[in-house]
Amino acid sequence: MDKQRIYVHVVGFSDVERHALNTVFRLSEERELAYAAWGPLSGPGAPPATVLAEVVLVDGNSAEAVLMHARQAPSGQRLIWVGPNAPAHAWRVTGRPIQWAVLLNDLDAVFAARQADSGFLDLDVTRPGALEAGTTGQNRRALIVGASAAERASLVVLLEGVGVVEVDTADTTEEALTTMARQRHCCAIFDLDAHDVDAWQLARHFAQQNPAALTMGISAHAGPLAPWLNRRRVRKDMQRTGINALVGRPLQDTELRSWIGLLAC
Repeated sequence: MDKQRIYVHVVGFSDVERHALNTVFRLSEERELAYAAWGPLSGPGAPPATVLAEVVLVDGNSAEAVLMHARQAPSGQRLIWVGPNAPAHAWRVTGRPIQWAVLLNDLDAVFAARQADSGFLDLDVTRPGALEAGTTGQNRRALIVGASAAERASLVVLLEGVGVVEVDTADTTEEALTTMARQRHCCAIFDLDAHDVDAWQLARHFAQQNPAALTMGISAHAGPLAPWLNRRRVRKDMQRTGINALVGRPLQDTELRSWIGLLAC
């Protein structure tokens, strides 16, 4: 059976939110129903312009948003609006901070609506249904490897906020490997700057064993104060390793919330 795919035209949004959306799209490839950017969020690889975007996801605070009020949408296209001043024809309206679980539920509803429009299903998709806990099939457990006590405390609070209340920690490579073997995790956070831990190899191992999980790296080399060449190198290493979220030091709460918010799905 061919994979079902929903194309999403993204208008506006911050770099952090676009990175989060890219991760949502990438992780969705593990599902029977996947999402893909209609236009490039970053870099090449967008589908050709002849493909109809079935969803337009608009940042209501962006300069381009005003154009969406007067725009006549093609038949069957749904408008999801994030923020204020939503037009009357918006299909879904949500606020900030973005609740990624709700957004994913809305995107799934677009597919249901398409099936209903085609006569394959007979159901009401005008209101989003409740997203039950654990629908991803992942355990609600996270692993933190390295990081300072203060950083761990902040990460634990954010993880608990999205329902991940079981958090394992490891200070050595051996501890991390043992914990990975004994437990399954929906998220692992690796201190890529740690001297006593082979964080890059651990991250590679975790990503290979858990392709649908959130694999996050934190590093001063990815931060805004790092030299450009260092940032470029660490991002290349991240892609080769399988890390799908990278946060720079000093840690910014807003950026962490955007990534960890994906675990609410």
